[in-house]
Amino acid sequence: MNDEAIRQSVRERYGERAKAGTSCCGSDRSACGTGTPASRAIGYTEDQLGSVPEGADLGLGCGNPTAIASLQEGETVLDLGSGAGLDCFLAAQAVGLTGRAIGVDMTAEMLDRARQNASKNGIENIEFRLGEIEHLPVADRSVDVVISNCVINLSPDKPQVFREAFRALKPGGRMYVSDIVLLKPLPEAVSSSIDAYVGCVAGATIKDDYLAAIEAAGFRDVEILQGGAIEMAEPQSGEARIYVDGEEVEPSAFGLDEEGVHELRGAITSITVVARKP
Repeated sequence: MNDEAIRQSVRERYGERAKAGTSCCGSDRSACGTGTPASRAIGYTEDQLGSVPEGADLGLGCGNPTAIASLQEGETVLDLGSGAGLDCFLAAQAVGLTGRAIGVDMTAEMLDRARQNASKNGIENIEFRLGEIEHLPVADRSVDVVISNCVINLSPDKPQVFREAFRALKPGGRMYVSDIVLLKPLPEAVSSSIDAYVGCVAGATIKDDYLAAIEAAGFRDVEILQGGAIEMAEPQSGEARIYVDGEEVEPSAFGLDEEGVHELRGAITSITVVARKP
């Protein structure tokens, strides 16, 4: 897979999700309460999910970076891969009218969804920009906080993403990233699958390499604040099953048998990392 093929596949898949409004219960949010079960499971509160525009939560995250970012009134927050805008809308609330939230996403359908919600709800301290997280459409040293939620693993050039985040931050700025990383290498059939890549599995890197890339970009005080295993594979009723981004996929799609699926167990985890720009 070359880098452009990866980006195009990610763009197409997440464009489809934006159009479908993927959630736990389709368009009827009342059937499952506020927000998606996936978002509640990874730390979003009912109050948070109830405070954002309907349709902002598509259940695609693996953490809640805004919950630990200690956002302050008047700060400017940059969200890498903002999607339908969940974290951006929460950040805009936290920084108030004197602050600003900026979301960057490369998927036009996600941006359309987020912009329509911002306009419909009269949210003025927020904007959504089209761009790739490897080439952020923001000025040098212009933001106080960078956040990202289960997106950097989708980038084919993660070190460049961290260099761009470092460039965009003011001196003393901080970064909070929730993401998927690996605790051991994946079977070749999974690591080479574009479906697994788009599903946040094959694009993930070994945890230590991920943290090293953050430090190599210039960040200091790099620390894992939260972490926990996310089960992407498990046997049920004697049959091997694989779950990619919460959706069941036939093991044969990756050329795996039940033994191969067992190899995936314990390979994938979610972490939330904080780092500071000196």
